[in-house]
Amino acid sequence: MNDLSTPPGDNPASEPVAKASPSELPHNIEAEQQLLGAILTNNDVFDRVASIITPEHFYDPVHRRIYETATARIHKNLLVSPVTLKPYFEEDEGLKELGGPAYLVRLQGASISAFAARDYAQMIYDLAIRRELIELGSEISLKAATVDTESDPKSQIVDAEQRLYKLGEDGKSESGFQSFLKAVTDAVNVANAAYQREGGLAGISTGLIDMDKKLGGLHKSDLLILAGRPSMGKTSLATNIAFNIAKTYKKGQRPDGSEGAVEGGAVGFFSLEMSAEQLAARVLSEAAEVPSEQIRKGDMTETEFRRFVEAAKALEACPLFIDDTPALPISQLAARARRLKRTHGLDVLIVDYLQLVRPATAKDSRVNEVSEITQGLKAIAKELDIPVIALSQLSRQVENREDKRPQLSDLRESGSIEQDADVVMFVYREEYYAEREKPSDDKLEAMAEWQARMEHLHGKAEVVIGKQRHGPIGTIELSFEGQFTRFGNLVKPWQTDGDQEF
Repeated sequence: MNDLSTPPGDNPASEPVAKASPSELPHNIEAEQQLLGAILTNNDVFDRVASIITPEHFYDPVHRRIYETATARIHKNLLVSPVTLKPYFEEDEGLKELGGPAYLVRLQGASISAFAARDYAQMIYDLAIRRELIELGSEISLKAATVDTESDPKSQIVDAEQRLYKLGEDGKSESGFQSFLKAVTDAVNVANAAYQREGGLAGISTGLIDMDKKLGGLHKSDLLILAGRPSMGKTSLATNIAFNIAKTYKKGQRPDGSEGAVEGGAVGFFSLEMSAEQLAARVLSEAAEVPSEQIRKGDMTETEFRRFVEAAKALEACPLFIDDTPALPISQLAARARRLKRTHGLDVLIVDYLQLVRPATAKDSRVNEVSEITQGLKAIAKELDIPVIALSQLSRQVENREDKRPQLSDLRESGSIEQDADVVMFVYREEYYAEREKPSDDKLEAMAEWQARMEHLHGKAEVVIGKQRHGPIGTIELSFEGQFTRFGNLVKPWQTDGDQEF
Protein backbone atom coordinates (compact mmCIF):
# COMPACT_ATOMS: atom_id res chain seq x y z
CA MET A 1 0.00 0.00 0.00
CA ASN A 2 1.22 3.51 -0.76
CA ASP A 3 1.77 5.92 2.13
CA LEU A 4 -0.20 9.12 2.50
CA SER A 5 1.74 12.29 1.77
CA THR A 6 2.67 14.38 4.81
CA PRO A 7 1.25 17.90 4.95
CA PRO A 8 3.73 20.83 5.27
CA GLY A 9 4.98 21.35 8.79
CA ASP A 10 4.41 17.75 9.86
CA ASN A 11 6.95 15.00 10.56
CA PRO A 12 9.04 13.61 7.68
CA ALA A 13 6.95 11.92 5.03
CA SER A 14 8.95 8.73 5.29
CA GLU A 15 6.74 7.56 8.17
CA PRO A 16 4.20 5.00 6.93
CA VAL A 17 0.59 5.91 7.57
CA ALA A 18 -0.95 2.45 7.87
CA LYS A 19 0.52 -1.00 8.06
CA ALA A 20 -1.78 -3.30 6.16
CA SER A 21 -1.58 -6.77 7.60
CA PRO A 22 -0.79 -9.41 4.94
CA SER A 23 -4.14 -10.95 4.08
CA GLU A 24 -5.89 -12.52 1.14
CA LEU A 25 -9.16 -10.76 1.96
CA PRO A 26 -9.98 -8.01 -0.57
CA HIS A 27 -9.59 -4.47 0.76
CA ASN A 28 -8.31 -1.01 -0.20
CA ILE A 29 -6.69 0.93 2.63
CA GLU A 30 -6.00 3.99 0.44
CA ALA A 31 -9.68 4.32 -0.52
CA GLU A 32 -10.65 4.22 3.17
CA GLN A 33 -8.00 6.82 4.05
CA GLN A 34 -9.00 9.21 1.31
CA LEU A 35 -12.74 8.93 1.96
CA LEU A 36 -12.22 9.65 5.68
CA GLY A 37 -10.01 12.58 4.69
CA ALA A 38 -12.80 13.98 2.52
CA ILE A 39 -15.27 13.76 5.44
CA LEU A 40 -12.80 15.47 7.79
CA THR A 41 -12.30 18.25 5.21
CA ASN A 42 -15.99 18.71 4.33
CA ASN A 43 -18.65 17.20 6.60
CA ASP A 44 -21.27 17.50 3.83
CA VAL A 45 -19.55 14.55 2.12
CA PHE A 46 -20.98 12.31 4.86
CA ASP A 47 -24.53 12.84 3.54
CA ARG A 48 -23.41 11.55 0.12
CA VAL A 49 -22.03 8.28 1.48
CA ALA A 50 -24.08 7.53 4.63
CA SER A 51 -26.70 5.53 2.68
CA ILE A 52 -23.97 3.34 1.13
CA ILE A 53 -21.56 2.44 3.92
CA THR A 54 -21.58 1.86 7.67
CA PRO A 55 -18.60 1.56 10.06
CA GLU A 56 -18.66 -2.25 9.62
CA HIS A 57 -17.74 -1.87 5.94
CA PHE A 58 -14.27 -0.50 6.76
CA TYR A 59 -11.49 -3.11 6.70
CA ASP A 60 -9.07 -1.30 9.02
CA PRO A 61 -10.33 -1.30 12.67
CA VAL A 62 -8.94 2.20 13.28
CA HIS A 63 -10.74 3.57 10.21
CA ARG A 64 -13.89 1.86 11.44
CA ARG A 65 -13.67 3.64 14.79
CA ILE A 66 -12.92 7.01 13.15
CA TYR A 67 -15.96 6.73 10.86
CA GLU A 68 -18.15 5.57 13.77
CA THR A 69 -17.14 8.55 15.92
CA ALA A 70 -17.58 10.95 12.99
CA THR A 71 -21.06 9.51 12.33
CA ALA A 72 -22.12 10.00 15.96
CA ARG A 73 -20.96 13.65 15.98
CA ILE A 74 -22.50 14.54 12.61
CA HIS A 75 -25.86 13.07 13.71
CA LYS A 76 -25.73 15.54 16.62
CA ASN A 77 -24.95 18.42 14.17
CA LEU A 78 -21.43 18.74 15.61
CA LEU A 79 -18.28 19.53 13.61
CA VAL A 80 -15.98 16.68 12.62
CA SER A 81 -12.32 17.59 12.06
CA PRO A 82 -8.89 16.35 13.25
CA VAL A 83 -9.10 18.80 16.15
CA THR A 84 -12.62 17.75 17.33
CA LEU A 85 -11.84 14.03 16.98
CA LYS A 86 -8.46 14.21 18.76
CA PRO A 87 -9.87 13.82 22.33
CA TYR A 88 -11.64 10.58 21.34
CA PHE A 89 -8.45 8.93 20.09
CA GLU A 90 -5.67 10.08 22.40
CA GLU A 91 -5.74 6.73 24.23
CA ASP A 92 -6.55 4.61 21.18
CA GLU A 93 -3.86 1.92 20.94
CA GLY A 94 -4.52 1.29 17.26
CA LEU A 95 -4.10 4.95 16.36
CA LYS A 96 -0.92 5.17 18.43
CA GLU A 97 0.65 2.55 16.15
CA LEU A 98 -0.13 4.81 13.19
CA GLY A 99 1.40 7.92 14.74
CA GLY A 100 -1.31 9.05 17.16
CA PRO A 101 -3.76 11.95 16.55
CA ALA A 102 -1.35 13.36 13.92
CA TYR A 103 -2.64 10.58 11.67
CA LEU A 104 -6.00 12.40 11.53
CA VAL A 105 -4.23 15.47 10.11
CA ARG A 106 -2.52 13.37 7.44
CA LEU A 107 -5.89 11.84 6.51
CA GLN A 108 -7.31 15.31 5.99
CA GLY A 109 -4.30 16.27 3.86
CA ALA A 110 -4.91 13.36 1.48
CA SER A 111 -8.65 13.91 0.99
CA ILE A 112 -10.35 13.39 -2.36
CA SER A 113 -12.82 15.59 -4.19
CA ALA A 114 -16.36 15.54 -2.78
CA PHE A 115 -17.64 14.46 -6.21
CA ALA A 116 -15.61 11.24 -6.05
CA ALA A 117 -16.78 10.36 -2.53
CA ARG A 118 -19.70 8.13 -3.60
CA ASP A 119 -17.44 6.14 -5.95
CA TYR A 120 -14.95 5.54 -3.15
CA ALA A 121 -17.75 4.61 -0.73
CA GLN A 122 -19.18 2.16 -3.27
CA MET A 123 -15.72 0.61 -3.69
CA ILE A 124 -15.33 0.19 0.09
CA TYR A 125 -18.83 -1.32 0.30
CA ASP A 126 -18.21 -3.76 -2.59
CA LEU A 127 -14.98 -4.99 -1.03
CA ALA A 128 -16.72 -5.45 2.34
CA ILE A 129 -19.45 -7.54 0.69
CA ARG A 130 -16.76 -9.66 -1.01
CA ARG A 131 -15.15 -10.28 2.39
CA GLU A 132 -18.52 -11.27 3.89
CA LEU A 133 -19.20 -13.62 0.96
CA ILE A 134 -15.79 -15.26 1.46
CA GLU A 135 -16.52 -15.64 5.19
CA LEU A 136 -20.02 -17.02 4.51
CA GLY A 137 -18.64 -19.44 1.90
CA SER A 138 -16.04 -20.68 4.38
CA GLU A 139 -18.71 -21.22 7.06
CA ILE A 140 -20.97 -23.09 4.62
CA SER A 141 -18.04 -25.27 3.55
CA LEU A 142 -17.05 -25.97 7.17
CA LYS A 143 -20.63 -26.84 8.20
CA ALA A 144 -21.08 -29.09 5.19
CA ALA A 145 -17.87 -30.96 6.05
CA THR A 146 -19.04 -31.53 9.63
CA VAL A 147 -21.42 -34.50 9.74
CA ASP A 148 -23.69 -34.49 12.79
CA THR A 149 -27.30 -35.17 13.69
CA GLU A 150 -28.04 -31.57 14.65
CA SER A 151 -27.55 -30.05 11.20
CA ASP A 152 -28.92 -31.83 8.13
CA PRO A 153 -28.09 -30.57 4.58
CA LYS A 154 -31.59 -29.16 3.95
CA SER A 155 -31.49 -26.95 7.04
CA GLN A 156 -27.99 -25.82 6.05
CA ILE A 157 -29.28 -24.77 2.62
CA VAL A 158 -32.16 -22.82 4.23
CA ASP A 159 -29.74 -21.13 6.65
CA ALA A 160 -27.35 -20.22 3.80
CA GLU A 161 -30.25 -18.81 1.74
CA GLN A 162 -31.44 -16.67 4.64
CA ARG A 163 -27.97 -15.32 5.32
CA LEU A 164 -27.40 -14.52 1.64
CA TYR A 165 -30.79 -12.78 1.54
CA LYS A 166 -29.88 -10.71 4.61
CA LEU A 167 -26.54 -9.84 3.03
CA GLY A 168 -28.34 -8.66 -0.09
CA GLU A 169 -30.87 -6.65 1.92
CA ASP A 170 -28.23 -4.93 4.08
CA GLY A 171 -26.38 -3.82 1.00
CA LYS A 172 -29.12 -1.83 -0.60
CA SER A 173 -28.48 1.88 -0.62
CA GLU A 174 -31.59 3.95 -0.13
CA SER A 175 -32.83 5.79 -3.18
CA GLY A 176 -33.63 8.81 -1.01
CA PHE A 177 -35.40 11.88 -2.38
CA GLN A 178 -35.97 12.29 -6.08
CA SER A 179 -36.80 15.50 -7.91
CA PHE A 180 -40.41 16.28 -8.71
CA LEU A 181 -39.38 16.40 -12.38
CA LYS A 182 -38.42 12.70 -12.31
CA ALA A 183 -41.65 11.77 -10.48
CA VAL A 184 -43.71 13.75 -13.03
CA THR A 185 -41.85 12.11 -15.94
CA ASP A 186 -42.64 8.65 -14.54
CA ALA A 187 -46.31 9.57 -14.15
CA VAL A 188 -46.46 10.86 -17.75
CA ASN A 189 -44.84 7.63 -19.02
CA VAL A 190 -47.53 5.53 -17.27
CA ALA A 191 -50.30 7.72 -18.73
CA ASN A 192 -48.66 7.51 -22.17
CA ALA A 193 -48.62 3.70 -21.98
CA ALA A 194 -52.40 3.72 -21.39
CA TYR A 195 -52.93 6.33 -24.14
CA GLN A 196 -50.96 4.24 -26.65
CA ARG A 197 -53.43 1.42 -25.98
CA GLU A 198 -56.21 3.76 -27.12
CA GLY A 199 -57.58 4.55 -23.69
CA GLY A 200 -56.94 1.03 -22.46
CA LEU A 201 -54.96 -0.08 -19.47
CA ALA A 202 -51.93 1.37 -17.73
CA GLY A 203 -51.36 -1.98 -16.01
CA ILE A 204 -51.34 -5.67 -16.95
CA SER A 205 -54.69 -7.05 -18.15
CA THR A 206 -56.34 -9.69 -15.95
CA GLY A 207 -58.23 -11.05 -18.97
CA LEU A 208 -61.51 -10.06 -17.27
CA ILE A 209 -62.97 -7.02 -19.07
CA ASP A 210 -65.05 -5.51 -16.25
CA MET A 211 -62.28 -6.02 -13.70
CA ASP A 212 -59.79 -4.32 -15.99
CA LYS A 213 -62.14 -1.37 -16.44
CA LYS A 214 -62.53 -0.95 -12.68
CA LEU A 215 -58.84 -1.43 -11.78
CA GLY A 216 -57.16 -0.15 -14.94
CA GLY A 217 -55.25 -3.45 -15.00
CA LEU A 218 -52.71 -4.63 -12.43
CA HIS A 219 -50.32 -1.78 -11.64
CA LYS A 220 -46.64 -2.11 -10.82
CA SER A 221 -45.63 -1.88 -7.14
CA ASP A 222 -49.26 -2.42 -5.99
CA LEU A 223 -50.27 -4.93 -3.31
CA LEU A 224 -53.73 -6.36 -4.09
CA ILE A 225 -55.57 -8.41 -1.47
CA LEU A 226 -58.12 -10.93 -2.80
CA ALA A 227 -60.19 -12.16 0.14
CA GLY A 228 -63.16 -14.43 0.65
CA ARG A 229 -64.71 -17.16 2.76
CA PRO A 230 -63.92 -20.82 1.96
CA SER A 231 -65.55 -22.15 -1.25
CA MET A 232 -66.09 -18.66 -2.68
CA GLY A 233 -63.47 -19.28 -5.36
CA LYS A 234 -60.46 -17.17 -4.28
CA THR A 235 -57.90 -19.66 -5.58
CA SER A 236 -59.92 -20.26 -8.76
CA LEU A 237 -60.03 -16.53 -9.54
CA ALA A 238 -56.32 -16.11 -8.79
CA THR A 239 -55.50 -19.12 -10.98
CA ASN A 240 -57.68 -17.74 -13.80
CA ILE A 241 -55.92 -14.36 -13.64
CA ALA A 242 -52.49 -16.04 -13.56
CA PHE A 243 -53.39 -18.21 -16.58
CA ASN A 244 -54.85 -15.26 -18.52
CA ILE A 245 -51.70 -13.20 -17.99
CA ALA A 246 -49.24 -16.02 -18.74
CA LYS A 247 -50.98 -17.27 -21.90
CA THR A 248 -50.94 -13.78 -23.51
CA TYR A 249 -47.22 -13.24 -22.74
CA LYS A 250 -45.28 -11.54 -25.51
CA LYS A 251 -41.71 -10.36 -25.18
CA GLY A 252 -40.37 -7.28 -26.93
CA GLN A 253 -38.97 -3.78 -26.54
CA ARG A 254 -40.81 -1.55 -24.09
CA PRO A 255 -41.31 2.22 -24.62
CA ASP A 256 -38.37 2.94 -22.28
CA GLY A 257 -36.06 0.85 -24.49
CA SER A 258 -35.73 -2.11 -22.12
CA GLU A 259 -36.50 -5.72 -23.05
CA GLY A 260 -39.45 -7.40 -21.34
CA ALA A 261 -43.13 -8.27 -21.51
CA VAL A 262 -45.05 -6.00 -23.88
CA GLU A 263 -48.25 -8.00 -23.39
CA GLY A 264 -49.23 -10.38 -20.60
CA GLY A 265 -46.32 -11.39 -18.40
CA ALA A 266 -44.39 -14.04 -16.52
CA VAL A 267 -46.28 -15.10 -13.38
CA GLY A 268 -44.90 -16.49 -10.12
CA PHE A 269 -47.45 -18.41 -8.03
CA PHE A 270 -46.69 -19.32 -4.41
CA SER A 271 -49.22 -22.08 -3.62
CA LEU A 272 -48.85 -22.67 0.11
CA GLU A 273 -52.12 -24.61 0.37
CA MET A 274 -52.40 -26.71 -2.80
CA SER A 275 -49.70 -28.78 -4.50
CA ALA A 276 -48.28 -27.70 -7.86
CA GLU A 277 -49.94 -30.72 -9.48
CA GLN A 278 -53.40 -29.76 -8.11
CA LEU A 279 -52.93 -26.18 -9.28
CA ALA A 280 -51.83 -27.33 -12.75
CA ALA A 281 -54.90 -29.59 -12.94
CA ARG A 282 -57.11 -26.55 -12.29
CA VAL A 283 -55.42 -24.57 -15.07
CA LEU A 284 -55.75 -27.52 -17.46
CA SER A 285 -59.40 -28.00 -16.49
CA GLU A 286 -60.11 -24.43 -17.54
CA ALA A 287 -58.04 -24.61 -20.74
CA ALA A 288 -59.37 -28.03 -21.87
CA GLU A 289 -62.92 -27.48 -20.57
CA VAL A 290 -62.86 -30.81 -18.76
CA PRO A 291 -64.40 -30.83 -15.23
CA SER A 292 -61.67 -30.88 -12.58
CA GLU A 293 -63.25 -33.78 -10.65
CA GLN A 294 -63.13 -35.91 -13.82
CA ILE A 295 -59.44 -35.09 -14.22
CA ARG A 296 -58.83 -36.16 -10.63
CA LYS A 297 -60.64 -39.46 -11.09
CA GLY A 298 -59.36 -40.09 -14.63
CA ASP A 299 -63.02 -40.36 -15.67
CA MET A 300 -62.70 -38.85 -19.16
CA THR A 301 -63.93 -39.83 -22.61
CA GLU A 302 -61.36 -40.27 -25.36
CA THR A 303 -62.29 -36.87 -26.81
CA GLU A 304 -61.94 -35.15 -23.43
CA PHE A 305 -58.60 -36.84 -22.76
CA ARG A 306 -57.28 -35.81 -26.18
CA ARG A 307 -58.42 -32.24 -25.50
CA PHE A 308 -56.73 -32.41 -22.08
CA VAL A 309 -53.41 -33.56 -23.60
CA GLU A 310 -53.56 -30.93 -26.37
CA ALA A 311 -54.16 -28.21 -23.76
CA ALA A 312 -51.16 -29.48 -21.77
CA LYS A 313 -48.94 -29.30 -24.89
CA ALA A 314 -50.16 -25.80 -25.71
CA LEU A 315 -49.32 -24.64 -22.18
CA GLU A 316 -45.81 -26.12 -22.05
CA ALA A 317 -44.16 -22.80 -22.92
CA CYS A 318 -46.49 -20.77 -20.70
CA PRO A 319 -44.37 -18.60 -18.30
CA LEU A 320 -46.28 -19.66 -15.17
CA PHE A 321 -43.99 -20.76 -12.34
CA ILE A 322 -45.37 -22.52 -9.26
CA ASP A 323 -43.69 -22.89 -5.86
CA ASP A 324 -45.70 -25.15 -3.54
CA THR A 325 -43.30 -25.15 -0.56
CA PRO A 326 -45.48 -25.01 2.58
CA ALA A 327 -45.04 -22.53 5.45
CA LEU A 328 -42.50 -20.30 3.70
CA PRO A 329 -41.04 -17.44 5.79
CA ILE A 330 -41.59 -14.02 4.19
CA SER A 331 -37.81 -13.57 3.89
CA GLN A 332 -37.45 -16.74 1.80
CA LEU A 333 -40.50 -15.87 -0.26
CA ALA A 334 -38.87 -12.54 -1.16
CA ALA A 335 -35.54 -14.22 -1.97
CA ARG A 336 -37.24 -16.76 -4.27
CA ALA A 337 -39.26 -14.05 -6.03
CA ARG A 338 -36.07 -12.07 -6.57
CA ARG A 339 -34.31 -15.16 -7.96
CA LEU A 340 -37.23 -15.89 -10.32
CA LYS A 341 -37.15 -12.34 -11.66
CA ARG A 342 -33.41 -12.60 -12.28
CA THR A 343 -33.52 -16.01 -13.99
CA HIS A 344 -36.83 -16.13 -15.90
CA GLY A 345 -38.39 -12.70 -15.47
CA LEU A 346 -41.34 -11.86 -13.22
CA ASP A 347 -44.23 -9.51 -14.01
CA VAL A 348 -46.91 -10.62 -11.50
CA LEU A 349 -46.60 -12.46 -8.17
CA ILE A 350 -49.50 -14.34 -6.55
CA VAL A 351 -49.45 -15.68 -2.97
CA ASP A 352 -52.09 -18.26 -1.92
CA TYR A 353 -52.61 -17.45 0.84
CA LEU A 354 -51.37 -14.74 3.18
CA GLN A 355 -52.13 -16.45 6.51
CA LEU A 356 -49.98 -19.48 5.53
CA VAL A 357 -46.83 -17.36 5.09
CA ARG A 358 -44.60 -17.34 8.17
CA PRO A 359 -42.91 -14.22 9.59
CA ALA A 360 -39.11 -14.10 9.39
CA THR A 361 -38.95 -14.11 13.20
CA ALA A 362 -41.55 -15.21 15.76
CA LYS A 363 -43.58 -12.32 17.20
CA ASP A 364 -45.40 -11.87 20.49
CA SER A 365 -48.81 -11.79 18.77
CA ARG A 366 -50.45 -13.01 15.56
CA VAL A 367 -51.44 -9.43 14.69
CA ASN A 368 -47.77 -8.38 14.63
CA GLU A 369 -46.86 -11.45 12.56
CA VAL A 370 -49.50 -10.70 9.91
CA SER A 371 -48.40 -7.06 9.93
CA GLU A 372 -44.80 -8.12 9.15
CA ILE A 373 -46.02 -10.38 6.32
CA THR A 374 -48.18 -7.70 4.63
CA GLN A 375 -45.39 -5.13 4.94
CA GLY A 376 -43.00 -7.69 3.46
CA LEU A 377 -45.33 -8.34 0.51
CA LYS A 378 -45.69 -4.60 -0.14
CA ALA A 379 -41.89 -4.27 0.01
CA ILE A 380 -41.56 -7.06 -2.61
CA ALA A 381 -44.03 -5.25 -4.89
CA LYS A 382 -42.05 -2.00 -4.65
CA GLU A 383 -38.60 -3.56 -4.87
CA LEU A 384 -39.33 -5.81 -7.87
CA ASP A 385 -41.67 -3.19 -9.39
CA ILE A 386 -44.48 -5.71 -9.97
CA PRO A 387 -48.08 -6.16 -8.81
CA VAL A 388 -48.41 -8.67 -5.95
CA ILE A 389 -51.77 -10.40 -5.44
CA ALA A 390 -52.13 -11.97 -1.99
CA LEU A 391 -55.14 -14.12 -1.12
CA SER A 392 -56.57 -13.80 2.37
CA GLN A 393 -59.08 -15.57 4.59
CA LEU A 394 -62.04 -13.77 6.14
CA SER A 395 -63.29 -14.11 9.70
CA ARG A 396 -66.44 -16.15 10.49
CA GLN A 397 -68.43 -13.07 11.47
CA VAL A 398 -69.57 -12.90 7.80
CA GLU A 399 -71.67 -16.02 8.39
CA ASN A 400 -73.55 -14.38 11.28
CA ARG A 401 -74.93 -11.55 9.16
CA GLU A 402 -78.05 -11.70 7.05
CA ASP A 403 -76.22 -10.00 4.19
CA LYS A 404 -73.22 -12.23 3.59
CA ARG A 405 -71.37 -9.74 1.37
CA PRO A 406 -67.88 -9.24 2.87
CA GLN A 407 -66.54 -5.89 4.03
CA LEU A 408 -63.16 -4.52 5.14
CA SER A 409 -63.80 -5.22 8.83
CA ASP A 410 -64.06 -8.96 7.99
CA LEU A 411 -60.36 -9.22 7.08
CA ARG A 412 -58.90 -11.75 9.44
CA GLU A 413 -56.29 -11.18 12.18
CA SER A 414 -54.91 -7.74 11.41
CA GLY A 415 -55.91 -4.23 10.36
CA SER A 416 -52.52 -3.98 8.67
CA ILE A 417 -53.88 -6.00 5.71
CA GLU A 418 -56.32 -3.19 4.98
CA GLN A 419 -53.72 -0.47 5.66
CA ASP A 420 -50.84 -1.87 3.59
CA ALA A 421 -52.91 -2.95 0.57
CA ASP A 422 -53.46 -0.66 -2.42
CA VAL A 423 -56.52 -2.67 -3.48
CA VAL A 424 -58.77 -4.95 -1.38
CA MET A 425 -61.21 -7.20 -3.28
CA PHE A 426 -63.71 -9.76 -2.00
CA VAL A 427 -65.01 -12.76 -3.93
CA TYR A 428 -68.70 -13.37 -3.25
CA ARG A 429 -71.06 -15.98 -4.73
CA GLU A 430 -74.61 -15.61 -3.46
CA GLU A 431 -75.47 -18.89 -5.22
CA TYR A 432 -73.32 -20.74 -2.66
CA TYR A 433 -75.44 -19.48 0.27
CA ALA A 434 -78.75 -19.79 -1.61
CA GLU A 435 -78.08 -23.49 -2.28
CA ARG A 436 -77.99 -24.08 1.48
CA GLU A 437 -81.38 -22.38 1.99
CA LYS A 438 -83.36 -24.91 -0.05
CA PRO A 439 -86.83 -25.34 1.52
CA SER A 440 -88.46 -28.74 2.06
CA ASP A 441 -90.31 -30.29 -0.89
CA ASP A 442 -93.73 -29.92 0.73
CA LYS A 443 -93.47 -26.10 0.76
CA LEU A 444 -94.42 -25.59 -2.87
CA GLU A 445 -94.59 -21.80 -2.88
CA ALA A 446 -91.25 -21.43 -1.07
CA MET A 447 -89.72 -24.02 -3.39
CA ALA A 448 -90.91 -22.11 -6.48
CA GLU A 449 -89.41 -18.87 -5.13
CA TRP A 450 -86.15 -20.63 -4.30
CA GLN A 451 -85.92 -22.18 -7.78
CA ALA A 452 -86.53 -18.78 -9.41
CA ARG A 453 -83.84 -17.26 -7.20
CA MET A 454 -81.38 -20.07 -8.00
CA GLU A 455 -82.04 -19.65 -11.72
CA HIS A 456 -81.26 -15.93 -11.42
CA LEU A 457 -78.07 -16.53 -9.40
CA HIS A 458 -76.77 -19.56 -11.30
CA GLY A 459 -73.33 -19.12 -12.82
CA LYS A 460 -72.84 -15.61 -11.41
CA ALA A 461 -70.20 -14.23 -9.04
CA GLU A 462 -69.30 -10.82 -7.67
CA VAL A 463 -65.95 -9.24 -6.91
CA VAL A 464 -66.52 -6.44 -4.41
CA ILE A 465 -63.80 -3.77 -4.40
CA GLY A 466 -63.71 -2.53 -0.80
CA LYS A 467 -60.65 -0.33 -1.18
CA GLN A 468 -58.73 1.11 -4.11
CA ARG A 469 -56.11 3.82 -3.64
CA HIS A 470 -56.11 4.96 -7.25
CA GLY A 471 -59.69 4.40 -8.35
CA PRO A 472 -63.32 3.81 -7.42
CA ILE A 473 -64.78 1.11 -5.20
CA GLY A 474 -67.76 -0.92 -6.35
CA THR A 475 -68.89 -4.35 -7.56
CA ILE A 476 -67.76 -6.33 -10.61
CA GLU A 477 -70.06 -9.05 -11.93
CA LEU A 478 -68.42 -12.16 -13.39
CA SER A 479 -69.59 -15.50 -14.72
CA PHE A 480 -68.57 -18.63 -12.82
CA GLU A 481 -68.46 -22.17 -14.19
CA GLY A 482 -67.99 -24.40 -11.14
CA GLN A 483 -67.23 -27.57 -13.11
CA PHE A 484 -64.17 -25.93 -14.73
CA THR A 485 -63.44 -23.64 -11.73
CA ARG A 486 -63.48 -20.79 -14.25
CA PHE A 487 -64.41 -17.13 -13.88
CA GLY A 488 -65.21 -15.20 -17.04
CA ASN A 489 -66.73 -12.05 -18.50
CA LEU A 490 -70.46 -11.82 -17.88
CA VAL A 491 -72.56 -10.79 -20.87
CA LYS A 492 -75.12 -8.21 -19.73
CA PRO A 493 -78.76 -8.51 -20.87
CA TRP A 494 -78.43 -5.44 -23.11
CA GLN A 495 -75.28 -6.76 -24.80
CA THR A 496 -75.38 -8.95 -27.86
CA ASP A 497 -72.65 -11.42 -28.75
CA GLY A 498 -71.16 -8.92 -31.13
CA ASP A 499 -70.83 -6.22 -28.49
CA GLN A 500 -68.86 -8.26 -25.94
CA GLU A 501 -65.16 -8.83 -26.49
CA PHE A 502 -63.45 -11.99 -25.28
